[in-house]
Amino acid sequence: MINGFFLINKNSGITSAGVVKEIKKKFNLKKVGHLGTLDPLASGLLILAINKATKLASLLLESHKSYLAEVTLGIQTDTDDAEGKILSSMPVNCSSDAIKKELNNFLGESLQVPPVYSALKHEGRPMYKYAREGISVKKDARKINIHELKNIDIKLPKVIFDISCSKGTYIRSIARDLGLNLGCGAHLSGLVRTGQHQFLLEDSRSIEDVNIENLIAPEKIFEHLDQVYLNKIDSKDFLNGCKLQLEIKNNLLYRVYDDSRNFIAIGKKTDEGFQHEYLV
Repeated sequence: MINGFFLINKNSGITSAGVVKEIKKKFNLKKVGHLGTLDPLASGLLILAINKATKLASLLLESHKSYLAEVTLGIQTDTDDAEGKILSSMPVNCSSDAIKKELNNFLGESLQVPPVYSALKHEGRPMYKYAREGISVKKDARKINIHELKNIDIKLPKVIFDISCSKGTYIRSIARDLGLNLGCGAHLSGLVRTGQHQFLLEDSRSIEDVNIENLIAPEKIFEHLDQVYLNKIDSKDFLNGCKLQLEIKNNLLYRVYDDSRNFIAIGKKTDEGFQHEYLV
């Protein structure tokens, strides 16, 4: 059984779930999960967890992401992107300085209202299902962090920029709010994910070109974590859920190896002792 991560360059027009289905079929895999949805309109880096690596997926879901975004000013849609129904259209009379100022106002922490067409759940159902049925559902604003905005290129009505952000950030909502703040409306007309965690788009392969040699070992994803090596007895106890009394200085996450130097888990110090957080 193969375990690890694939870095896929997703084409526009296919869903993230569709990519998962194609990779499952190509390699005859049982368990595959993606680490952060890309809308069908979007393209770029999509990280897939394979088999046992899916147990570690939640750690990467927390990671920051980077995008190349294209916003079209003057046209507002119901989905906040180019796939939606046009709600309003008006001339764009904004100066480049005003656009850059409003964009830079998104930097740092803020509260963001997610799009009404999103996969976020409300009472167990995705919000987009309510929206398609004409039912108005509003989710509370969520805290996000825009780490960086750069390479802003303005050729009205298009505004193109690179953005780095925390998990849970909707670039569609950035486009929507930029248009609202400028008073002309806007929607996201193009999006490419250029990075996630320590990986970049240029590290990825298309569905057609990816092969087993491109599989990234689970431990490589967590090379930034310090290591803990266990002896034979402690390894057995640790895997059975026992809390080990080790001299660990802090409560950060660690890569854990058994007595044969096999990567077996992600562990963490607690008040009761050192224990596994995620088994490989």
